[in-house]
Amino acid sequence: MKLQRLALAMAGVGMLAATAASGPAIAATQGEPSPSWAAKAAVKQSAKAVAAGPCISSVAFPTAANTAEAVDVTAAKPPRAVAYEPFDFFPVRTAATWYTAVNASGTQYYIYGLYLLGGDLYRHTDVLPDFDPPKPTTAKIGSGWGAMKTIATSNYSIVAPRHANLYGLNTNGSVYRYVRNGAGYKSFGSFPGFKSFKAMTVISETATYDTLLMTTNAGALYTIRIPLAAGSKPVVKLIRSSGWAAYESLVVQGCGTRGGSLVVGVDHDTDSGYQYAFSKANGTATAITSYGKIPAVFNGVSHVSFVTHYDQLVGE
Repeated sequence: MKLQRLALAMAGVGMLAATAASGPAIAATQGEPSPSWAAKAAVKQSAKAVAAGPCISSVAFPTAANTAEAVDVTAAKPPRAVAYEPFDFFPVRTAATWYTAVNASGTQYYIYGLYLLGGDLYRHTDVLPDFDPPKPTTAKIGSGWGAMKTIATSNYSIVAPRHANLYGLNTNGSVYRYVRNGAGYKSFGSFPGFKSFKAMTVISETATYDTLLMTTNAGALYTIRIPLAAGSKPVVKLIRSSGWAAYESLVVQGCGTRGGSLVVGVDHDTDSGYQYAFSKANGTATAITSYGKIPAVFNGVSHVSFVTHYDQLVGE
């Protein structure tokens, strides 16, 4: 199916004004990816398709072999998984959410996101041809990120006031916030008190606050609500006091109409992922259902959510 026809799924969602960056061809993988990266990007743009289908965790991950992979995990007991074929990628230390988008003419889908390599921050843009593997390019955004253990991005893009924030968990025990500033990011404060934390992702992004989902080295699970106003202090809530120590990566996507979330925890030591359903986060009153181990290999150096530019997380 050609992208021009697939673009019809965009109706009612909106279009991104920027045009995708082009890049050199990469070595082709054997056979058609299953599912197709391009077809997946088109389907993910359709709000009706997402609402009508089952809840799915889409997990993307760059690997130590300098490839990129992804797995779609349908919520079930046990979970059901469908893997994409890998494509050539860049060396990565840790990464943030991958977003799919489309150019202004509706003819080219692509993926974009941020990652760290050593002490440098990069943005990757991966053009998605109809049937060939994705074609990635990368651009350095800044340096001085060597002390960041992990990063996460929020993307509140549907209605004003829009924002795109970047969060970094520093080895000094603080979470640093940066706001989008043209092609880069500028510092917008930091929050101490997170020395014992290790995994971090975004579970909510609204007009007035972002909420991080974080684990500690000892296995506790917290939400960290960060108001967007300058000088505001985060609101920290414990969800569970134990049981999450094995996970170096957390992946969150929305599920249902009441603010529920699907959460995948990835254990890097065993290359294993586990899927959970969360009610809307509310401290220790948050209901959590375990779907169990996912039948797939999660061999990434970092595991992130694979969503559209227009998805909004409302999990807290």
